[in-house]
Amino acid sequence: MSVIGLGCNNFGMKLDRDASVDVVHAALDAGITHFDTAEIYGVNPDAATPSGVATAGRSEEFLGEGLLGHRDDVVIATKFAPRPTGQAWEPGQVSRRIREGCEASLRRLRTDRIDLYYPHWLDPEAPIDETLSTLADLAQQGKVIHVGCTHVENEGIDEAAEASVRLGAPAFVASQVEWSLLTRTVETTVLPAARRHHLGSIPYYALASGMLAGKYRKGDEYPAGSRLAAIKYFAGFATDENFAYIDALIAFAEERGHSIMDLAIGWLLAHDDVCSVLAGATTADQVRANADAAKAWTLTTEEFAAVPRPDPGVGFIRNNT
Repeated sequence: MSVIGLGCNNFGMKLDRDASVDVVHAALDAGITHFDTAEIYGVNPDAATPSGVATAGRSEEFLGEGLLGHRDDVVIATKFAPRPTGQAWEPGQVSRRIREGCEASLRRLRTDRIDLYYPHWLDPEAPIDETLSTLADLAQQGKVIHVGCTHVENEGIDEAAEASVRLGAPAFVASQVEWSLLTRTVETTVLPAARRHHLGSIPYYALASGMLAGKYRKGDEYPAGSRLAAIKYFAGFATDENFAYIDALIAFAEERGHSIMDLAIGWLLAHDDVCSVLAGATTADQVRANADAAKAWTLTTEEFAAVPRPDPGVGFIRNNT
């Protein structure tokens, strides 16, 4: 997969079909081969699956259309949703949910296989054996090539690795994590087990919703339509402490002839276990900027060691009050 991947969560949410296809084509033109989506991206609450999961899968549908004629040139990653909240677990339920999700994703993506398939969240009540055995069946049928995990921490990764050996099932090969210079809790909660079991790391929100792209400065109004303007969760990044740390990162990058965006992506790619960094985009220009940033700066060992570290607490906890 390309070292920059296109996160497709904007498809069906911020972007309509035509705009989504344009972004996919821009990504292909920029040499991007890794496309990440999920059955709940572009959700339509009025279009539930038989098991009750609210999803229209617009993101998968738009991505599938954009990739027509290019299927063998790309890596498609998608995720199945868990059983609905409030639905009591019973044996076999998770297996049915996975199979249902896989068939629907294959149909929307217009493909016969999913290159990298994730549980969007592991079911907290169901035994991991049911998930892994079902994924093993799908792999045997050729519908799934590799399996990964996201929102799974150290203990869960250890448990899954042990179960995959015991069951003879495909092991997780990748862990998708929220990881950036501003969001580093995974360095203690996920990465130790992921590295122990040789999982590749795939960071998302690598630019901290634009904070690490130089899109926001302290005291300025958030641009209309931006994540920080629209969604409280992301606005939690905009603390005085984070802005002070970003100023230090900007100075570090500019002293070396680079932008903070070059630094944000180059820093992640400097980790040996990072195989691809996911970056979303709503325009062709953003796609090209993301791809260019991945090629702009290969940090030396000395530069990597010299990157300013945040003071304790900076970036780790958002101010969501």
